[in-house]
Amino acid sequence: MTFRSFVLTGATALLMAGAAQAEKWDMALAYSATNYHSEIAAAFAAEVTANSDIEIVTHPSGSLFAGGEIFNAVRRGLTPIGERLISALGNDDAIYELDSVPFLATSFADAKTLYEATKPTLIETLEESRVHLLYSCPWPPQGFYSVSEANSLDDISGMKFRAYNATTSKFADGLGMVPTTIEAAELAQAFATGVAQSMISSGSTGYDRKLWEHVNFYYDVKAWLPRNMVIVNGRTWAALDDDTKAVIETAAATAEETCWAKAEELDSWYIEQFTANGMNVGTLNPEMQAEFEKVGNDLRAAWLERAGDKGAAALAAFEAAK
Repeated sequence: MTFRSFVLTGATALLMAGAAQAEKWDMALAYSATNYHSEIAAAFAAEVTANSDIEIVTHPSGSLFAGGEIFNAVRRGLTPIGERLISALGNDDAIYELDSVPFLATSFADAKTLYEATKPTLIETLEESRVHLLYSCPWPPQGFYSVSEANSLDDISGMKFRAYNATTSKFADGLGMVPTTIEAAELAQAFATGVAQSMISSGSTGYDRKLWEHVNFYYDVKAWLPRNMVIVNGRTWAALDDDTKAVIETAAATAEETCWAKAEELDSWYIEQFTANGMNVGTLNPEMQAEFEKVGNDLRAAWLERAGDKGAAALAAFEAAK
């Protein structure tokens, strides 16, 4: 083999290796492999892999990047694709907290209307951060978990409260509890060690972490339905050809439709599992429900002030669509 042939052969091998590497997308997921968000993400990845030159490999349970790191990892191109709880980004832009404005959209139907009416605003906000939205999926309505009964504000005053975004932290403050931010992967240990004694979250989170082993009470408050989103790095997306984009968009549409239906299907099932495993399940008494809603109204007003004209326009779009 001549030197020139050797160089050309080596260059070809390097190009082929580079192409192979570029075709693999590591997908960062914060939740366990058995959580329905992760299962649907895995099905989405499999569909894209089967129908395009891109192989998507999912990494659940924060094994690639912790939940709080995923958005910036995708934005900076450290990984091409990932899933993140939208409202956890509220410190970046208040519009990300829209789905978690307390008692704004408390049913699946209203949550879907809210999503569809305000999706253009979400997309615009993400594009400003060089991130492209693929699909978004809800959690079941948020309930209140407590290690002890919550019949009055005195019962929960000073409780250590697990927060997962700015809204839940402020909610805890408003009710006289002490918030601390804890990712889902650390939740069971936090309750087991007393770092957390209460939280507002979905039935899915409690079921995945077997919180009946540490928490005695679940109150079906239906405070809001937060959503996750699957996003891709903007430059990575822009570099794709139209056929590949079409494959990914088709898989994303299927994942979104499946995920909304699955979340609604599982909502009551999770609560049934709490009862079966010995948790006390019910609703707050009218006085406590009123206290929760009062704090929620204060937080909505504060959110609207922070979100400004963009937030007001998003709320108006939702009201017009109802």
